Order: sequence, then C-alpha cells, then structure tokens
Amino acid sequence: MTGTDERAWWKEAVVYQVYPQSFADADGDGVGDIDGIRDHLDHLDDLGVDVVWCNPLYASPHVDDGYDIADYRAIREEYGTMADFEALLTDLHDRGIRLVMDLVVNHTSDQHEWFQRSRDPRSEYHDYYHWVDGDPDEPPSNWTSGFGGSAWTYDEAVGKWYLHLFDETQPDLNWENPAVRDEVFDMMTWWLEKGIDGFRMDVVNLISKPAGYPDGDPEAGWVGVEQFAEGPAVHEYLSEMDERVLSNYDVLTIGETIDVDVAEADRYAADGLDTVFHFDHVTLDFDEEAGWWAVRDWTLPELKRIWDRWQTEPERAWPSVYLGNHDWPRVVSRWGDEAFRYESATALATLVLASRGIPFVYQGDEIGMTNYPFDSVDELRDADATNRIEDALESGEIASFDEIQDLVRYRSRDNARTPMQWDDSPSAGFTDSDVEPWIGVNPNYHEVNVAADRARERSVFRYVRRLIDLRHERDALVYGEYTDLRPDHGSAWLFRRDGTDASLGVALNLSVEPVEMDASDGFDGAKTLLCNYADRPDSGWVGGDGRLDLRPYEARLLELER
Repeated sequence: MTGTDERAWWKEAVVYQVYPQSFADADGDGVGDIDGIRDHLDHLDDLGVDVVWCNPLYASPHVDDGYDIADYRAIREEYGTMADFEALLTDLHDRGIRLVMDLVVNHTSDQHEWFQRSRDPRSEYHDYYHWVDGDPDEPPSNWTSGFGGSAWTYDEAVGKWYLHLFDETQPDLNWENPAVRDEVFDMMTWWLEKGIDGFRMDVVNLISKPAGYPDGDPEAGWVGVEQFAEGPAVHEYLSEMDERVLSNYDVLTIGETIDVDVAEADRYAADGLDTVFHFDHVTLDFDEEAGWWAVRDWTLPELKRIWDRWQTEPERAWPSVYLGNHDWPRVVSRWGDEAFRYESATALATLVLASRGIPFVYQGDEIGMTNYPFDSVDELRDADATNRIEDALESGEIASFDEIQDLVRYRSRDNARTPMQWDDSPSAGFTDSDVEPWIGVNPNYHEVNVAADRARERSVFRYVRRLIDLRHERDALVYGEYTDLRPDHGSAWLFRRDGTDASLGVALNLSVEPVEMDASDGFDGAKTLLCNYADRPDSGWVGGDGRLDLRPYEARLLELER
C-alpha cells in the first residue's frame, strides 16, 4: 500500500477487463474459454494495456455468471483446465502484462462443499454461513437481495433460514468465524504463489454483518444496505487479510465497495486496498426509491461534481476510473449517443484515460460496442434482471415484458455480456462452430467489430491505443493534479492535469450539439496532441482569440504552456 503521492507500478497501469464467457470460444461449445483469451493476446498487447482483470474462472454452476463459486481452487470445466490457466498466465507475463483475478468471498455457490456440509447443524461447517432459527413464514429480518426478493431462504431440511445478499444459490459466508477467514486467506495465498498479480474483490465491504441482522429502512432501494455495507468488523477483517496475505506480495488490490464514500475509501486504503470501485457515478441515473426500475434524469454538472470529488479528495486511496464493466450497460449507449458511436466511444475513452487514477477498459469499449436490442425475457441470461422480472410478473406489478422492454434494453447487465465482436463472420468471430453462443450476438456486429474498426480511417481502437501510449509517456496523466475548469457547464467538460513533467488539458463536448465557449482561462497557448476529429489541426490552438468550438462528442487532449 502506498500513499497518493508515492509511485507504484499499478498506479501507472491501464487495466483491461476480460469477461471470459464472452471473450472468445476456442473449443466450439458456444462458451468463451481460456484458450480463446490466449488466441487474442496479441490484440491486448497491441492495444498497450498493462494488466488484464479476468472475471471469475473458477468452477461454478454459473447461476450468476461465475460469481457463484463451487470450488475456489479449480477452473470451470467449460473454460479449460488449470494447465490452461497456467499457460495463460505465462503468455501474459511473457508480454509484460499482469493478471488480476476476481476474488468472490462474500458468498459461495450453494453447490460448494462448505455449504453442502453446513446443512448438517452438527457439522463444523454449519457456522461457515449465516444459519438462523425462526418461523418458516417470517424471515429473520426485512433485508432484500440485491437481485430482488428476500435476502433469506428457509431450508426445510435444515429447519433454518440462511442469508444470501444476492441470488438464493449464493449463500453468504460468515466471516465472524475464524475458520472461514483461515480458508479464504489460505486460498488467496495459493493463487498468489501461482504468480497472479492481484485481486479484484467482489462486494468486499459486505463481508461483515451486524449481530441480530436488524431490520433496514423499508423505503430504501436495497433494504438493509445501511446495515450490511461497512459492517462492524469489515476493517478488522481486511486489515487481517493484509497482514496475513497481501503485505507479502507486490500486487494490485481492487475493492468493489457498495455505498462507499471518500472517507471510507481512505479507510480501506489503510486496510491494504490500493483502490476501490465506488458507485456514485454509475448509480446517478437510479431513482432513490424505485432503484433498478426507474431511470432518473441527470445533468453533466452532477456527474462532474462526483468525478471531481473522487479525483481530488482521497488522501490515501488511489482513484479507480471507469464508466462501465460487466455489471453495467455499454458505455457508448449509456453515457454517449449511438448516433455518434465513434465520437462517443473516443470522447468517453478520453475522459477515462486522461483522468487521475487507474483507468479500466472493458472488453469491446476499444471498438465502441453498444447495447443489445432485447425483444424478450428469453434472450436474457442475467439472474439480476430475470429474477426481478419474474417477481414483477408474479406479483402483477407488470403484465408483460413489453411494458419494461425499453428499461431492460437500457439497464440490463447482459448488455455488457454479449460476445466480443471480432469480425463479420457468423457469431462475430466469437466462435468458429455452428453452435449458438451462450447469449445472443449483437446484430450490429457486421458493422461493429475489431477487424472492421482497425481497418477504418476513424478507428476507435487506434484512438484508444494512442491515448494509452500518451498515458505511458506523460507522467502528468498519471500523477498530475486534476482541476475542473468549467464545473457548471451543461455540455462541455474542460479539465487540466498538472504534473512535474507537463501540463495537459482535456476538452470534451458530451452532447449532440456544437459548443462554443471562451477557454482562454486555463487553456492559454494550448497545442493539440490528440483529437477525435481528424480534420482538426495537429498543433496550435483553434481560435487564437481563446474561443473554443467543439463539435458533437468532440474530444481533444492538449499540451499547455507552462
């Protein structure tokens, strides 16, 4: 763990996220696999990324796409073998790319041996999970699952309730039990000894539950979250993890932390986490009460205020910079405009890669992939969406999928999980077989694919690659201070990065309308390093009078006079 003013390899890294099930299918069964990742490592090497974060590769029944783990020390059969994994790790390291694994230890699959053995109240494993006595008709508390419905399931055979903050097949581990912590820490050490380079820790701030499971606010979007997020012993557990495991290795640790604020992020940094994923910006369009079920209007100044807070206020935590991943819709469709797909993809990449912190590029963002046009619930695979829809249909809240089709197309996590689009061959080159992919391929793959994009004059891939190169070349883009120059402007986003080696500026128009404004204050003497409109001059400030004109979704990276 280092402070915000100290250098570290992971602060200078660009992370590329691979969703293995959807990246590439090498064996023709319609499911992505490890060999499929290995087949496309030259693509990642050419892009210039430093770290690959893989979503769970572990043995799993895949009710929640791998976040329901049945064996932490085995590879999912559909993905390959442990030998395949070790070959992937070697191939990445040979290219100078590090590998970060997902660590999912708030819960396991109900198929995990620990849970199966815990169903015997006499077993030492019974206390590995949250089993609670009670009336079969009345859950121990009003907590709800993150996927909808109660967070409690009554097991008739056991005669008790068990807690699951997500799907009922994902029972929560009881971290209060020292034996659970021993098991987790031993497993982490086992993977680190294999040579992996860190962990992204799934919902890690939910691992501590308050005694008695007190009721939560019934009006909250996620009932009980104020009780189980930042639980009473979470910092104690993570400090123990750091002391016993993480401090022994030079690795990157990323905590996914729900409902976290800057002060808590700094506390997690003190516990040994290098950076955290917060949700302040990605939940900006959630209605406070309706949550997933309603889309709230938001403004660019609101987003900029959140961005500025996480860029400037942490004292120990290094920022994570992302706009999407496997849990959120496609970046272009959510934050940009599909009618300006190239411009949106490149402008949003500029925001991420020119900001302070560790930038995360999700697979497909480097070619501007978009949301999928879902027509029925049968096309969905995500337990989060399907559980909610099933509950709403059963309760009569909705009469048919048609009522919420637009919402699902906007909100579903499956948008990010459709197969990677490599070329315009059948199944977008995701698989060479006639087997249907596990989830539908976006029908726009004939136009939006890696081969086509890299062949274009206006290539998202080449633009993102140049951004990554510039980030590696300029310390100011890594360690420089962030200053928002126009926090209240409703369309333009202008900010500076001032480092010891250079001062750089970023000018973005995140709207479909042209913007003209005075940018002399802060951007005097600017020289264009990169612009997503090819006909802009390579050097010299556009408009010597200090006037800045920006086309729809225009992005410029500028070198400033010092």
